[in-house]
Amino acid sequence: MNHNQPVYTDNDPQSELVTLNLGPTHPATHGVFQNVLQLDGERIVSGVSTIGYIHRAFEKIAEHRPFYQITPLTDRLNYCSSPINNMGWHMTVEKLLNIQTPKRVDYLRVIVMELSRIADHIICNTIIAQDTGATTTFLYLFQFREHIYEIFEEVCGARLTTNIGRIGGFERDFNDIAFAKINKFLKEFPVALKEFESLLNRNRIFIDRTSGVACVTPEQALDYSWSGPLLRATGVDYDVRVSEPYASYDDFDFEVPVGTAGDIYDRYLVRNEEMWQSIRLVEQAMQKLKNEPAGIFHADVPEFYLPAKEEVYNNMEALIYHFKIVMGEIDAPKAEVYHAVEGGNGELGFYLINDGGRTPYRLHFRRPSFINYQMFAPMSKGMLLSDAIINMSSMNIIAGELDA
Repeated sequence: MNHNQPVYTDNDPQSELVTLNLGPTHPATHGVFQNVLQLDGERIVSGVSTIGYIHRAFEKIAEHRPFYQITPLTDRLNYCSSPINNMGWHMTVEKLLNIQTPKRVDYLRVIVMELSRIADHIICNTIIAQDTGATTTFLYLFQFREHIYEIFEEVCGARLTTNIGRIGGFERDFNDIAFAKINKFLKEFPVALKEFESLLNRNRIFIDRTSGVACVTPEQALDYSWSGPLLRATGVDYDVRVSEPYASYDDFDFEVPVGTAGDIYDRYLVRNEEMWQSIRLVEQAMQKLKNEPAGIFHADVPEFYLPAKEEVYNNMEALIYHFKIVMGEIDAPKAEVYHAVEGGNGELGFYLINDGGRTPYRLHFRRPSFINYQMFAPMSKGMLLSDAIINMSSMNIIAGELDA
């Protein structure tokens, strides 16, 4: 927060305040949400954030769906990195059912999740650049998000809302084309990312627009329960992958980037460095796969793992299992579990209460965008409107994750 800005009040006789509805459908908001701002010229005096314009009642719908039918709901939270949502949900159910996944499944999941993180950060950082006028960098790096989607398409047949994976693993093994595309991406993307950084990291216009703008202290960030790149930009090195390892992340060597000032520039730098770390993780996972038996892509849990389509079409027992699993006819334990993953915007958590029936008694999504967004209006006070727009971009608020 910039405390050096002059403080204005509604009772100031020298000012003529203007009310501005920034959103809910405004190109500057990058999503369907609204801020009702009081402006004195170009400076924000106060603001109120409102949400709910795309509220879809996912948590209530989940109470009437068996576990597998909930996966597509998670796709539509942060749809910029859907596979992380899918994996997080599957691991939550695995915790409930006490399923231990093979190492090869964990490594495949790391590959998918880290590629998703790169895709998510590409969106955020190129949009920050775009909002400061740097269209070239936006168009240049954005093409690699398309390459990541091609990998997802090869793995599961989908691109944006992926519905990827299964409880216990994946629906099929990665084929040679998928691995070839991953290797191609690992070769080409670092070159492009380095060029992207060379265009922006020391760019005087970019630095002037981002450095020292929307500064947040570690104490303020923790008070608002921030997580992810926003929190780490303030200097707090909290990362779910390290604090509560899942998917065998403790087998990998990687660093948690942190900032110092907690401003927009630090958020940009942290996300850039996280993309480099994600590249390291994918490279390590590809090497680790060479030491694991080929052809293993799910745990041995026939009561909850959907059988292959070929078996369903030709085997009565597989057909029965498929029906019972999809329709939720196999009861799960009575328990309460919480599982979190490191999403693109922070700690993405799933709090599941199960009463032993076919569907969750209660399911709550801890959506990082919803929590991070609470701070936008207070931190915008005293800020120029143009700076508030870039601040919003640096927070990477995804509407689907904001008011699920």
